[in-house]
Order: sequence, then structure tokens, then C-alpha cells
Amino acid sequence: MSDYKTFTMELAGQTLKVDIGRVGKQANGCAFMQYGDTTVLCTATSSDKPREGIDYFPLGVEYEEKLYAVGKVPGGFNKREGKASENAVLTCRVIDRPMRPLFPKDYRNDVTLNNLVLSVDPLCRPELVAMIGSAIAACISDIPFDGPCATTQIGLVAGEFVINPSQEQWKNGDLNLTVASTSDKIAMIEANANEVPEAKMLEAIYLGHETNQTVIAFINEIVAACGKPKHEYESFSIPESIFAEIEKVVTPLEMEEAVFTDEKQIREINIKNIMNRLTEAFADNEDYLKVLDEAVYQYQKKTVRKMILKDKKRPDGRAMDQIRKLSAEIDLIPRVHGVGMFTRGQTQICTITTLAPMSDMQRIDGLDENEINKRYMHHYNFPSYSVGETRPSRGPGRREIGHGALAEKALIPVLPSLEDFPYAIRTVSETFESNGSTSQAAVCASSLSLMAAGVPIKKAVAGISCGLVTGESDDDYILLTDIQGLEDFFGDMDFKVAGTHDGITAIQMDLKIHGLTRAIVEAALANTKEARTFILNDIMTPCIANPRPEVGEYAPKIIAISIDPEKIGEVVGQRGKTINEIINRTGVKIDITDDGTVSICGTDAEMMDKAVGMVKMITTEFAEGQIFTGSVVSIKDFGCFVEFAPGKEGMVHISRIAKRRIDKVEDVLNLGDIVTVICLGKDKMGRMSFSIKDAPEA
Repeated sequence: MSDYKTFTMELAGQTLKVDIGRVGKQANGCAFMQYGDTTVLCTATSSDKPREGIDYFPLGVEYEEKLYAVGKVPGGFNKREGKASENAVLTCRVIDRPMRPLFPKDYRNDVTLNNLVLSVDPLCRPELVAMIGSAIAACISDIPFDGPCATTQIGLVAGEFVINPSQEQWKNGDLNLTVASTSDKIAMIEANANEVPEAKMLEAIYLGHETNQTVIAFINEIVAACGKPKHEYESFSIPESIFAEIEKVVTPLEMEEAVFTDEKQIREINIKNIMNRLTEAFADNEDYLKVLDEAVYQYQKKTVRKMILKDKKRPDGRAMDQIRKLSAEIDLIPRVHGVGMFTRGQTQICTITTLAPMSDMQRIDGLDENEINKRYMHHYNFPSYSVGETRPSRGPGRREIGHGALAEKALIPVLPSLEDFPYAIRTVSETFESNGSTSQAAVCASSLSLMAAGVPIKKAVAGISCGLVTGESDDDYILLTDIQGLEDFFGDMDFKVAGTHDGITAIQMDLKIHGLTRAIVEAALANTKEARTFILNDIMTPCIANPRPEVGEYAPKIIAISIDPEKIGEVVGQRGKTINEIINRTGVKIDITDDGTVSICGTDAEMMDKAVGMVKMITTEFAEGQIFTGSVVSIKDFGCFVEFAPGKEGMVHISRIAKRRIDKVEDVLNLGDIVTVICLGKDKMGRMSFSIKDAPEA
């Protein structure tokens, strides 16, 4: 194994080591990556021939989390890793987004970027290693790829930026920022933040960009030593001669008139009519008919981009910085715990909030030292009817998972603490109608829904998307506030930013070009802040200005009390006997945390108070003179035992049962009788001693 080459660099205080030719030699490109003790095998492979019958580049990205990497065995009966986790799906998306534009647009060979996590060092996040390794594998392979690109993560801990933070810093800092770059431009931004101002965010982005340049220089060194010549491929670009013939049938003015409308359905009818005309015109030309769908798509794209960039016209007639018609609404669905609906043009999202006890938190067993309990869950659904199509639902795909995670990140910074609001929270965003930027509508709808549910969020959060159309030079571009679907499809960027009045809570930037200049990034952040401020002030605040003071009628109520952690065992009882008895008697749910916080959840206030009383009674250090009411659970010759709380009993001596002398306990008491007792302290055997005859009469 002496024929492989090793390359190293120092990156943010850790050694990044790359072995080329050590393993995976049959892949087109393979990088055996080690950063600290985190090890990831990154490969790039392509098919020999193009896939038939497709009009897109078939890139697949995989990120495989193996629990042996952290010394764990998978749970369940199968003891084998199952489907990709949400973290794995999101990592795949972050790898895909900056790399996809660097492959040829007319390339139709299947390409797979596979990342296998072999070991995890808590100081070096495996996701980052996979991002860098995927770029290296593609760069050294013979697959056409206009790299290199590099990725850096930036954290914000105690007010200071941290380059490539550890797992702990990433989890507990005020910023999780991932920046991908080419040699001169920003290629991708992903962030969740604790209300970081735009200026601070920009500083962090360009710190990441500067760090990326050192990694790119390192990748260039590897490519120079190990890179393969790029292979030739069959181009699937449409010849200009076909466009010339199409324009003879449908003139550029006719195409412009077809797409110039704010109604998506009308535009689709117009394009369908154009397709019918062209199909009839080229009925005898099989070569033209085979590429007609893609050719018309390209014709639309050329028309829309020319309208925006040269004519300064948007397809729906809006100004470049104008937001579509907005509306906000709450309480449209009865009985649910909270609901908010946000509409922007033909994009409409309805979010339903459900509150639950902490036992309903999501438990995640992943590449972390400990099992993660996820208190806030945001799920996003995108049914086919929302875009006027019909197809069966197959569960959430990568896009739905990504959009749900983005909205979740945007809202986490404003959620109340567990101490202030001891609930598990789930929001579900249902897409009723879609024509661009549903993820940011989901942020707005979720903020409304949480406030309507009585969740005391610290501030409202809104989101908006900014688009881009570029020309031939870096300074020839147009930014578009609030892009609709057509502008997303045919434009160059979808820059989504969510936040409060005081700062950014989430960013996701998708590009179809190689990168952005600093001027574009600055302008996009400024535009989205202005739009976000308008949405918060003029649309959301008039709908609901503050969270409701209490949860709704149908939401569970939770009372949280603190007990001595040493008393937790007494509340739980042997094999859960005591806590289950409280639950059976009152119908509540009870959660107990290691610090002694007891959360009692129910809908019947009387039963909840009863359960609280039982817990307090079990955990109280009893003193002489306290009064209790309990049930006779055992009768002996010398007296009886009274259960005054689940699992808690005290003895009443026969001489303390009645004011007169009795020979047998049964002369006065029967099993199950409810009696009032007064505490006399503890007897010689350490048992609670009670008296019935000395207790005050009811």
C-alpha cells in the first residue's frame, strides 16, 4: 500500500489529512479524509453513459452515518442502520447546493457523491469533513467539474467567532454558519442564528470565505499531484438552429405576452397553447419533437431573464423590490391548539401547533455522544394539489425535510425556556398553494400559530426570499424581492432569510451560478431585512401582536413543581408503582427530569391539583401536627395502616383510633374507609405514626 499519497494542512487548530489512492481505487475519485480523529471516506463516481429520457443533470449525494463511528449499536430489533436521519438528509443538501452548479448543465451521466462516516471526534464535525472531501473527490476524478470549491463552518461563542467549531460549540453557540466558496465568490450560505445582526452575519460569512481560500489552495495542490484528466461526454444542449426555427413559429413578443401575468394558471395555459402550436408545426420532424419540451423551457427562461435584466420588468408586473399581496389569519380551524395562515400571492401556508407533555419530545440517536431530546419539531408538507398536480403521497422527500428544518431553525431562538413553558411543541406547515418561497411563508405562519396557541415566544419571526438575474459581468445584475416560482426556476438565486426585528435567525442560499460577489450578498441581506420589517409591522402584528396569555381550551395544561432530586425514587416507586398509581387516580401525565422538575399535564384542573398534592405529600418531610386524609389499606390486631399518598402509609395504633376504648379495629373501621389523621411523628421503628381520635373533625 505504498503507492498512495498523503497531503496535510493545518486548519483551525486541527490537522486535515487526505489520503489519495489508499482505498476506493475503483471510484472515479476517492479521498480518505481525517480531521482530528474524525474519519470520512468520500467518493465520486459517474456512469459510463448518459441516462436516457431525462432533461436534467442526475446528481446524487449520500451521507452515511454509521453508529460504530461513535461506538454505538443501533437500537431496535434489526440492529442495522435504517433510513437516512434528518441530519444526514440536511448534510446531503448542503453538499449538493454549492457543487451542482459546477458540473456541466448539459451533462446527463449519473454522478454520485458518497460520504461514509467511519469515526467521529467531538472536536471535528464529520459533516464539514464530508463537504470538503466531496469537493476533493470530484476535483481529482475524471468527471467534468469546474472546481475546486471549499466549505467552512463558523460559530459564535461568547461574542467571538470560532472557525470550524466543535460539536459542543456548534450546539451551544449563537451562530451555526456554513459557507461554501469558489476561488473568488460565495457559492452557498446556510445558517441558523440567535438574532445575529446583518453586519455581524456579513462579517462571519466573509471570515468563512477567507478560510475557504486556504482550503482551495490545498485542494489545488492535491489536484496537481493526483488529478485525472476530465473525460469527454455527450452534450445534451439544444442546437441554436432549433431555437431559430421555434422563433419563426412563436415570436419573442408572443412568448413575452404568454409569460407576462401574475396568475400561474393563466401562464400555464398560455405555454400549453404555444406547445400545441409548435407540436403541430414540427409534426413531421421527430428530432425537433424529442427536444421540444426542453427547448420551450429554455425559450421561456431566455425571455423572462431578458425581461427582468434588460427591460426591468417582472413577469407579474411588480417593481423589483415589491412584495406580492400579503395576508395573515389565525383561528381558522377549531379545536386545534393553535393555527396561523400566511398568504403571499399564490403561496399559502397553514401551520397548526400542537402542545404536549415533555414525554412526547422526539428522541434522536445519532452521531453524538448522547441521545438528543428534541423539544421543538417543525414539519413541512408539500402536497401535489398545492401546484395543481396529481400524484400519490410517498411521505416527505429531501426538499420537505429541508424546508421543515429551515423553518424550525428560524423559530428556535425565540422559543421560551423549559422553565417558563414546560411543553413539547410541534408545528406542522401544510402547503395549501405554492408559487414560490413556501419555506419562508411557513416561518411566518408558524410564528402566528405559536402566538395563537399561547406559546410565549420572545418575538415574532418573519421570512422572505430574494432572487437574482445576472448578465455578462459581475456588476450586471438585478435583485428581486419575494420571488415567485417562475423567477426561481429561471433566475440564478434563491436567498432565503428569516429573523426578528433585531437580527437574523436563519439563512439558506441556493445558487445556479458559480458564486456571488460581496456587493450582491450585502444588497440581498439589506433587501430581505427591509421586506422582513414590513411583514412584521404591517401584516403580522395587526393579526396578532403578542402571544396569548394562556394556552387554549383544548390544549393540555401543565403545572411544573420542583422536588428534591433525592426524592425522585420515592415519587416513581418500585418499578413505577407509585407514579402509576397517581396517574391512574387522576388521569394526568407526569414527567420528571433529573434535576427534580415534575411536570403534571392534564385537562382537568381539579385532577391536576390533586396530583400535585400527591407528589408534594410524597416528597414532604413530615412534621408532628400535620393533617392528612387517607384510606385504610390494612387492618392488624394492633391497629391499622392508612395510605395518605400513593405509596405512603402511616400506622394508627388501636388506642388512637377512637375516643373510647375498643377491642377490635373492625369494630370501628373497615378496609377502604376514608379517614382524617394527624401526624404524631415517627414511632420507634421509624414508621409514620398517626392518630384518628386526635384529628380535627371534618
